[in-house]
Amino acid sequence: MKVETPLLVPVLAALPVCACMAILGLPAFGHGYAAAFRTLYFIACLAWLIPLALLQRAMWRRDWPWLRMALVLLVASYAMSILNAVLGQRLAISLGLETGYQWGELVQGLDGCWLALIAFCAVHAVAAYYLSLQQVHLRLAQAQAAARDAELRALRLQVNPHFLFNSLNAVSALVSAQSNREAKRMLACVSDFLRATLAHDGRHEHSLAEELALLDAYLEIEKARLGERLRLTMKAGPDLLDSVVPYLMLQPLVENAIRHGIAPLAVPGRLDIRLERAGTHLLVDVQNDGCQPMQAGSGIGLANVRERLRHLYGDDHQVDAGWGRDGRFGVRIALPLRCMEAAA
Repeated sequence: MKVETPLLVPVLAALPVCACMAILGLPAFGHGYAAAFRTLYFIACLAWLIPLALLQRAMWRRDWPWLRMALVLLVASYAMSILNAVLGQRLAISLGLETGYQWGELVQGLDGCWLALIAFCAVHAVAAYYLSLQQVHLRLAQAQAAARDAELRALRLQVNPHFLFNSLNAVSALVSAQSNREAKRMLACVSDFLRATLAHDGRHEHSLAEELALLDAYLEIEKARLGERLRLTMKAGPDLLDSVVPYLMLQPLVENAIRHGIAPLAVPGRLDIRLERAGTHLLVDVQNDGCQPMQAGSGIGLANVRERLRHLYGDDHQVDAGWGRDGRFGVRIALPLRCMEAAA
Protein backbone atom coordinates (compact mmCIF):
# COMPACT_ATOMS: atom_id res chain seq x y z
CA MET A 1 0.00 0.00 0.00
CA LYS A 2 1.57 3.24 -1.07
CA VAL A 3 -0.98 5.54 0.62
CA GLU A 4 -0.73 5.87 4.39
CA THR A 5 -3.43 6.97 6.79
CA PRO A 6 -2.70 9.74 9.28
CA LEU A 7 -1.26 8.02 12.36
CA LEU A 8 -3.98 9.48 14.57
CA VAL A 9 -6.72 7.60 12.71
CA PRO A 10 -5.74 4.01 13.64
CA VAL A 11 -4.77 5.11 17.17
CA LEU A 12 -8.22 6.58 17.79
CA ALA A 13 -9.83 3.52 16.22
CA ALA A 14 -7.82 1.29 18.59
CA LEU A 15 -8.95 3.07 21.78
CA PRO A 16 -12.04 0.85 22.23
CA VAL A 17 -9.83 -2.22 21.70
CA CYS A 18 -7.42 -1.03 24.38
CA ALA A 19 -10.30 -0.32 26.75
CA CYS A 20 -11.69 -3.83 26.28
CA MET A 21 -8.25 -5.29 26.87
CA ALA A 22 -7.86 -3.29 30.08
CA ILE A 23 -11.25 -4.41 31.35
CA LEU A 24 -11.37 -8.02 30.23
CA GLY A 25 -7.78 -9.06 29.72
CA LEU A 26 -6.46 -8.72 33.26
CA PRO A 27 -6.04 -11.45 35.86
CA ALA A 28 -8.20 -11.16 38.98
CA PHE A 29 -5.99 -10.03 41.84
CA GLY A 30 -8.67 -10.11 44.59
CA HIS A 31 -7.55 -6.83 46.14
CA GLY A 32 -8.40 -3.15 45.94
CA TYR A 33 -5.79 -2.28 43.32
CA ALA A 34 -7.67 -3.54 40.23
CA ALA A 35 -8.14 0.01 38.89
CA ALA A 36 -4.39 0.65 39.11
CA PHE A 37 -3.60 -2.50 37.13
CA ARG A 38 -6.26 -1.72 34.53
CA THR A 39 -4.89 1.80 34.10
CA LEU A 40 -1.34 0.45 33.78
CA TYR A 41 -2.30 -2.05 31.09
CA PHE A 42 -4.39 0.52 29.23
CA ILE A 43 -1.55 3.09 29.15
CA ALA A 44 1.03 0.40 28.28
CA CYS A 45 -1.09 -0.81 25.39
CA LEU A 46 -1.49 2.74 24.08
CA ALA A 47 2.24 3.27 24.35
CA TRP A 48 2.88 0.26 22.10
CA LEU A 49 0.52 1.51 19.37
CA ILE A 50 2.94 4.08 17.93
CA PRO A 51 5.99 1.77 17.49
CA LEU A 52 3.70 -1.02 16.28
CA ALA A 53 2.15 1.31 13.69
CA LEU A 54 5.56 2.59 12.58
CA LEU A 55 6.80 -1.00 12.21
CA GLN A 56 3.77 -1.89 10.12
CA ARG A 57 4.22 1.15 7.87
CA ALA A 58 7.92 0.44 7.40
CA MET A 59 7.07 -3.03 6.09
CA TRP A 60 4.40 -1.56 3.78
CA ARG A 61 6.91 0.85 2.28
CA ARG A 62 9.23 -2.06 1.52
CA ASP A 63 6.39 -4.07 -0.04
CA TRP A 64 6.88 -7.08 2.23
CA PRO A 65 4.71 -10.14 1.53
CA TRP A 66 1.63 -10.19 3.76
CA LEU A 67 2.55 -13.53 5.36
CA ARG A 68 6.00 -12.26 6.33
CA MET A 69 4.45 -9.08 7.72
CA ALA A 70 1.91 -11.07 9.74
CA LEU A 71 4.62 -13.25 11.33
CA VAL A 72 6.72 -10.21 12.27
CA LEU A 73 3.72 -8.42 13.77
CA LEU A 74 2.68 -11.51 15.74
CA VAL A 75 6.17 -11.84 17.23
CA ALA A 76 6.48 -8.11 17.96
CA SER A 77 3.06 -7.84 19.57
CA TYR A 78 3.75 -10.98 21.68
CA ALA A 79 7.01 -9.45 22.92
CA MET A 80 5.13 -6.28 23.81
CA SER A 81 2.59 -8.35 25.74
CA ILE A 82 5.38 -9.99 27.77
CA LEU A 83 6.81 -6.56 28.58
CA ASN A 84 3.36 -5.47 29.72
CA ALA A 85 3.29 -8.49 32.04
CA VAL A 86 6.67 -7.48 33.44
CA LEU A 87 5.29 -4.00 34.11
CA GLY A 88 2.32 -5.57 35.86
CA GLN A 89 4.57 -7.61 38.12
CA ARG A 90 6.66 -4.52 38.82
CA LEU A 91 3.53 -2.68 39.93
CA ALA A 92 2.53 -5.61 42.14
CA ILE A 93 5.97 -5.54 43.81
CA SER A 94 5.72 -1.77 44.32
CA LEU A 95 2.33 -2.19 45.98
CA GLY A 96 3.62 -4.95 48.21
CA LEU A 97 1.46 -7.59 46.61
CA GLU A 98 4.46 -9.63 45.44
CA THR A 99 7.92 -10.12 46.87
CA GLY A 100 9.65 -10.59 43.54
CA TYR A 101 9.25 -11.29 39.84
CA GLN A 102 7.47 -14.51 38.94
CA TRP A 103 9.28 -15.29 35.69
CA GLY A 104 7.50 -18.58 35.24
CA GLU A 105 4.15 -16.80 35.15
CA LEU A 106 5.04 -14.12 32.56
CA VAL A 107 3.41 -15.98 29.67
CA GLN A 108 0.19 -16.56 31.61
CA GLY A 109 -2.78 -14.30 30.99
CA LEU A 110 -1.32 -12.66 27.87
CA ASP A 111 -4.26 -13.45 25.59
CA GLY A 112 -6.14 -10.21 26.27
CA CYS A 113 -3.16 -7.90 25.70
CA TRP A 114 -1.81 -9.81 22.73
CA LEU A 115 -5.19 -10.00 21.00
CA ALA A 116 -5.70 -6.27 21.59
CA LEU A 117 -2.42 -5.45 19.83
CA ILE A 118 -3.23 -7.86 16.98
CA ALA A 119 -6.65 -6.22 16.67
CA PHE A 120 -4.93 -2.82 16.41
CA CYS A 121 -2.74 -4.10 13.54
CA ALA A 122 -5.87 -5.32 11.79
CA VAL A 123 -7.62 -1.96 12.33
CA HIS A 124 -4.54 -0.15 11.01
CA ALA A 125 -4.39 -2.35 7.92
CA VAL A 126 -8.11 -1.95 7.16
CA ALA A 127 -7.95 1.83 7.62
CA ALA A 128 -4.87 2.09 5.38
CA TYR A 129 -6.44 -0.11 2.71
CA TYR A 130 -9.71 1.83 2.79
CA LEU A 131 -7.97 5.19 2.49
CA SER A 132 -5.71 3.87 -0.26
CA LEU A 133 -8.73 2.59 -2.17
CA GLN A 134 -10.54 5.91 -1.75
CA GLN A 135 -7.54 7.88 -2.96
CA VAL A 136 -7.09 5.57 -5.94
CA HIS A 137 -10.75 6.15 -6.85
CA LEU A 138 -10.29 9.89 -6.37
CA ARG A 139 -7.19 9.98 -8.56
CA LEU A 140 -8.94 7.91 -11.21
CA ALA A 141 -11.91 10.28 -11.16
CA GLN A 142 -9.56 13.27 -11.36
CA ALA A 143 -7.68 11.69 -14.26
CA GLN A 144 -10.93 10.95 -16.08
CA ALA A 145 -12.17 14.49 -15.44
CA ALA A 146 -8.88 15.93 -16.68
CA ALA A 147 -8.99 13.79 -19.82
CA ARG A 148 -12.63 14.76 -20.41
CA ASP A 149 -11.81 18.43 -19.86
CA ALA A 150 -8.83 18.26 -22.23
CA GLU A 151 -10.92 16.61 -24.94
CA LEU A 152 -13.71 19.14 -24.48
CA ARG A 153 -11.23 22.00 -24.76
CA ALA A 154 -9.74 20.47 -27.90
CA LEU A 155 -13.22 20.12 -29.41
CA ARG A 156 -14.13 23.66 -28.38
CA LEU A 157 -10.92 25.10 -29.83
CA GLN A 158 -11.59 23.23 -33.07
CA VAL A 159 -14.55 25.51 -33.78
CA ASN A 160 -12.63 28.76 -34.32
CA PRO A 161 -10.03 27.47 -36.84
CA HIS A 162 -12.81 25.80 -38.84
CA PHE A 163 -14.85 29.01 -38.80
CA LEU A 164 -11.81 31.16 -39.63
CA PHE A 165 -10.85 28.98 -42.58
CA ASN A 166 -14.34 29.28 -44.07
CA SER A 167 -14.56 33.02 -43.36
CA LEU A 168 -11.20 33.76 -45.01
CA ASN A 169 -12.28 31.77 -48.05
CA ALA A 170 -15.41 33.91 -48.23
CA VAL A 171 -13.38 37.14 -47.90
CA SER A 172 -11.07 35.93 -50.66
CA ALA A 173 -14.07 35.29 -52.89
CA LEU A 174 -15.40 38.81 -52.22
CA VAL A 175 -12.01 40.36 -53.03
CA SER A 176 -11.79 38.34 -56.25
CA ALA A 177 -15.24 39.60 -57.19
CA GLN A 178 -14.00 43.18 -56.44
CA SER A 179 -16.63 43.56 -53.72
CA ASN A 180 -14.24 45.54 -51.58
CA ARG A 181 -16.85 47.18 -49.38
CA GLU A 182 -18.43 43.85 -48.50
CA ALA A 183 -14.99 42.31 -47.93
CA LYS A 184 -14.04 45.10 -45.50
CA ARG A 185 -17.34 44.79 -43.66
CA MET A 186 -16.93 41.05 -43.40
CA LEU A 187 -13.35 41.35 -42.09
CA ALA A 188 -14.59 43.77 -39.41
CA CYS A 189 -17.32 41.29 -38.43
CA VAL A 190 -14.80 38.44 -38.31
CA SER A 191 -12.56 40.54 -36.08
CA ASP A 192 -15.47 41.32 -33.72
CA PHE A 193 -16.50 37.67 -33.55
CA LEU A 194 -12.98 36.44 -32.84
CA ARG A 195 -12.49 39.12 -30.20
CA ALA A 196 -15.69 37.98 -28.48
CA THR A 197 -14.70 34.31 -28.53
CA LEU A 198 -11.12 34.95 -27.39
CA ALA A 199 -12.47 36.94 -24.43
CA HIS A 200 -14.29 33.83 -23.22
CA ASP A 201 -13.17 32.60 -19.80
CA GLY A 202 -12.76 28.95 -20.83
CA ARG A 203 -16.03 27.58 -19.45
CA HIS A 204 -17.57 24.72 -21.38
CA GLU A 205 -21.06 26.02 -20.67
CA HIS A 206 -22.62 29.47 -20.43
CA SER A 207 -26.06 31.06 -20.57
CA LEU A 208 -28.29 30.93 -23.63
CA ALA A 209 -28.25 34.74 -23.69
CA GLU A 210 -24.45 34.70 -24.09
CA GLU A 211 -24.70 32.01 -26.76
CA LEU A 212 -27.26 34.03 -28.74
CA ALA A 213 -25.04 37.13 -28.51
CA LEU A 214 -22.16 35.16 -30.07
CA LEU A 215 -24.53 33.79 -32.70
CA ASP A 216 -25.66 37.32 -33.60
CA ALA A 217 -22.01 38.32 -34.08
CA TYR A 218 -21.50 35.36 -36.39
CA LEU A 219 -24.70 36.03 -38.35
CA GLU A 220 -23.46 39.56 -39.05
CA ILE A 221 -20.58 37.94 -40.93
CA GLU A 222 -22.92 35.84 -43.05
CA LYS A 223 -25.23 38.79 -43.67
CA ALA A 224 -22.24 40.75 -44.92
CA ARG A 225 -21.45 37.93 -47.34
CA LEU A 226 -24.92 36.84 -48.46
CA GLY A 227 -27.01 39.96 -48.00
CA GLU A 228 -30.66 39.40 -48.97
CA ARG A 229 -29.98 35.78 -49.87
CA LEU A 230 -30.13 34.89 -46.17
CA ARG A 231 -33.59 35.02 -44.63
CA LEU A 232 -33.45 34.43 -40.90
CA THR A 233 -36.01 33.80 -38.19
CA MET A 234 -35.05 33.13 -34.57
CA LYS A 235 -37.39 32.33 -31.68
CA ALA A 236 -36.39 31.85 -28.04
CA GLY A 237 -38.60 32.48 -25.05
CA PRO A 238 -37.33 35.10 -22.57
CA ASP A 239 -37.70 32.54 -19.76
CA LEU A 240 -34.98 30.45 -21.43
CA LEU A 241 -32.26 33.10 -21.65
CA ASP A 242 -30.72 31.99 -18.32
CA SER A 243 -30.59 28.34 -19.42
CA VAL A 244 -27.21 26.62 -19.55
CA VAL A 245 -25.97 25.56 -23.00
CA PRO A 246 -22.57 24.42 -24.32
CA TYR A 247 -20.28 27.21 -25.45
CA LEU A 248 -20.49 27.80 -29.22
CA MET A 249 -23.05 25.07 -29.76
CA LEU A 250 -25.28 27.03 -32.16
CA GLN A 251 -22.55 28.63 -34.30
CA PRO A 252 -21.30 25.37 -35.91
CA LEU A 253 -24.89 24.27 -36.59
CA VAL A 254 -25.76 27.60 -38.21
CA GLU A 255 -22.46 27.62 -40.12
CA ASN A 256 -23.24 24.19 -41.56
CA ALA A 257 -26.76 25.27 -42.47
CA ILE A 258 -25.53 28.34 -44.33
CA ARG A 259 -22.35 26.97 -45.92
CA HIS A 260 -23.74 23.65 -47.10
CA GLY A 261 -27.42 24.51 -47.43
CA ILE A 262 -28.23 28.13 -48.24
CA ALA A 263 -25.01 29.45 -49.85
CA PRO A 264 -25.06 27.00 -52.82
CA LEU A 265 -28.65 28.00 -53.69
CA ALA A 266 -29.28 30.30 -56.61
CA VAL A 267 -32.26 31.80 -54.79
CA PRO A 268 -32.66 33.22 -51.26
CA GLY A 269 -32.77 30.57 -48.55
CA ARG A 270 -34.49 30.51 -45.19
CA LEU A 271 -32.85 29.66 -41.87
CA ASP A 272 -35.11 29.03 -38.86
CA ILE A 273 -33.74 28.72 -35.33
CA ARG A 274 -36.13 27.79 -32.54
CA LEU A 275 -35.41 27.16 -28.86
CA GLU A 276 -38.15 25.99 -26.53
CA ARG A 277 -38.83 24.15 -23.31
CA ALA A 278 -40.04 20.52 -23.31
CA GLY A 279 -40.46 19.36 -19.72
CA THR A 280 -37.01 18.95 -18.19
CA HIS A 281 -35.20 19.49 -21.48
CA LEU A 282 -34.27 22.37 -23.74
CA LEU A 283 -35.07 21.76 -27.40
CA VAL A 284 -32.91 23.35 -30.10
CA ASP A 285 -34.23 23.18 -33.66
CA VAL A 286 -32.23 24.50 -36.64
CA GLN A 287 -33.92 24.19 -40.05
CA ASN A 288 -32.54 25.40 -43.37
CA ASP A 289 -33.30 25.33 -47.06
CA GLY A 290 -30.82 23.52 -49.24
CA CYS A 291 -30.05 20.92 -51.86
CA GLN A 292 -30.10 17.29 -50.82
CA PRO A 293 -26.65 16.05 -51.95
CA MET A 294 -25.38 16.97 -48.46
CA GLN A 295 -25.33 13.80 -46.37
CA ALA A 296 -27.23 14.00 -43.09
CA GLY A 297 -24.92 14.35 -40.11
CA SER A 298 -21.83 15.17 -42.19
CA GLY A 299 -19.40 18.00 -41.56
CA ILE A 300 -16.98 18.95 -38.83
CA GLY A 301 -19.43 21.28 -37.08
CA LEU A 302 -22.16 18.74 -36.37
CA ALA A 303 -19.69 16.00 -35.43
CA ASN A 304 -18.00 18.43 -33.04
CA VAL A 305 -21.31 19.30 -31.38
CA ARG A 306 -22.22 15.62 -31.02
CA GLU A 307 -18.95 14.82 -29.27
CA ARG A 308 -19.15 17.78 -26.92
CA LEU A 309 -22.73 16.94 -25.93
CA ARG A 310 -21.71 13.33 -25.30
CA HIS A 311 -18.90 14.42 -23.00
CA LEU A 312 -21.02 16.97 -21.15
CA TYR A 313 -24.30 15.10 -20.73
CA GLY A 314 -23.64 11.42 -21.37
CA ASP A 315 -26.90 9.71 -22.33
CA ASP A 316 -29.05 12.63 -21.16
CA HIS A 317 -29.19 14.30 -24.57
CA GLN A 318 -30.36 13.57 -28.09
CA VAL A 319 -29.19 14.75 -31.51
CA ASP A 320 -31.18 14.10 -34.70
CA ALA A 321 -30.20 15.39 -38.12
CA GLY A 322 -31.71 14.75 -41.52
CA TRP A 323 -33.90 15.88 -44.38
CA GLY A 324 -37.57 16.52 -43.67
CA ARG A 325 -40.55 15.81 -45.88
CA ASP A 326 -40.68 19.50 -46.74
CA GLY A 327 -37.25 19.21 -48.39
CA ARG A 328 -35.45 21.14 -45.64
CA PHE A 329 -32.49 19.96 -43.59
CA GLY A 330 -32.89 20.05 -39.84
CA VAL A 331 -30.88 19.45 -36.69
CA ARG A 332 -32.84 18.80 -33.50
CA ILE A 333 -31.11 18.69 -30.13
CA ALA A 334 -32.53 17.97 -26.69
CA LEU A 335 -30.35 18.65 -23.68
CA PRO A 336 -31.00 18.96 -19.91
CA LEU A 337 -32.69 22.22 -18.95
CA ARG A 338 -30.72 23.95 -16.18
CA CYS A 339 -30.41 27.57 -15.18
CA MET A 340 -27.12 29.35 -14.51
CA GLU A 341 -27.81 29.78 -10.79
CA ALA A 342 -28.35 26.03 -10.31
CA ALA A 343 -25.24 25.19 -12.35
CA ALA A 344 -22.98 27.61 -10.46
